[in-house]
Amino acid sequence: MPIARIGYGTDFILKDQGVGIATDTADIKLKVGGTTKANYNITGIASLTNYAGFSAAEQNIAGVTTVTGEHSTLGDIVVGVGSVLNVSIGATVCTGSVESISITGHFAPPCGGVQDRQECPVEGTVRFNKDLNTLEFYNGFEWRQFTVNGASGRAVTGGGYSTPDNTFYYNLEYFNISSGGNSIDFGVLTSDGGGRRGSSFSSSTRGVFASGYGNVPGSLGHNVIEYITIASAGNAMDFGDASDNGYTGNGCSSSTRGVLNIRYAAPAPNYNNVMDYVEIATKGDAKDFGDLVDIGGWNACAASPTRGFFGGFYPRNDGSLDEIKFSTTGTAVDFGNLFSTYGQAACSNSVRAIFAGGTNYPSPGYPILIQSITMASTGSITDFGETFDGKSTYGGQGMASQTRGCIVAGWGSKAPAGVDEVTTIQYIDLNSGGTATYFGDVSVPTAANRGLSDSHGGLGGY
Repeated sequence: MPIARIGYGTDFILKDQGVGIATDTADIKLKVGGTTKANYNITGIASLTNYAGFSAAEQNIAGVTTVTGEHSTLGDIVVGVGSVLNVSIGATVCTGSVESISITGHFAPPCGGVQDRQECPVEGTVRFNKDLNTLEFYNGFEWRQFTVNGASGRAVTGGGYSTPDNTFYYNLEYFNISSGGNSIDFGVLTSDGGGRRGSSFSSSTRGVFASGYGNVPGSLGHNVIEYITIASAGNAMDFGDASDNGYTGNGCSSSTRGVLNIRYAAPAPNYNNVMDYVEIATKGDAKDFGDLVDIGGWNACAASPTRGFFGGFYPRNDGSLDEIKFSTTGTAVDFGNLFSTYGQAACSNSVRAIFAGGTNYPSPGYPILIQSITMASTGSITDFGETFDGKSTYGGQGMASQTRGCIVAGWGSKAPAGVDEVTTIQYIDLNSGGTATYFGDVSVPTAANRGLSDSHGGLGGY
């Protein structure tokens, strides 16, 4: 077998018009075995094991190419028509000063759960996260999710209560978060308990409403879980059951898992700290998730793609805020304390959550403050702005896209609360802060309502 020696200590083994480096089975144009470090300008690559130090030129991928080790190039990577570049789990591709990757065929990024992320990723690293069901990238500081074929930005609100006439509502209405305007009829909740203070959460396609109570004498709530398809109007349908009857809880979700707490259960009064969870895409009864730190009701919820937050608890009345991780069941941990005690309206994008209004009972007054947290940190609760027209939004509900948060209905008085439910929908820019702006109205004045959207912070997006 002929050997061509180019430079000191370097053997090129030639076989059947192929060139092999550290291999005598060169069945392709160029086959590299082992670890080599040099400056190459290579086209027509069929397989690569380990290489480094390419010259700053296009690296053209032809055929099916699988990389399994550490790789680097200073030039652009071009995957041709009909070609495939596979990057295996545990492999890395360092692009150096590369500004773009042009793919005209198929590109398969690394795939794994949250725990499989690289310990020291480089900026621009792309992978598919199986836990969150999203394509994500590392921006140099944290992992963020792409919004692929983005969601519509539809919000659905439902249920609620009107004090003056002691009326419970079961209607569902929707609006587009990006546009503004009054809500439109969607359908109805079918269970009696859906009328007041149930829990709600959603994926990008399915909305879930659970527990609550309605206009039944002596009712202490129910355990029914219902769902809707957000993109199409219609009545809610049976999903399964929660672990216990109850109300005054709330819920939040990632792209796949919803977590709810029941709070107020029989026999009355019985505030608890129980959390249930469901896999949103699969109907069935809820399972035990763990316990919250705090015992109480009238709390508000928000979420990032990996973490959920339950804030404001009655009768504890200290504005405590609990944090959970969606990927693992177990007991929540303390995050910090909100400025108002309970009854806030909450929503979030992937980075920031806001908690609006609420009450400081038994102290007089109903705050109009909007406060925010950066969900990746701990205890960083700051002043964000104020609610629209000095309304407290006590007992209202929040819904959000990646850019805008909406606060729907609630008790509007500064004091006393609980006597003047409003129809107002107001919105804020989640990326800037400031006073909320009028958006539109729902059809009836309510408080203790529930709501969700197909584009909230728990679903990722950037």
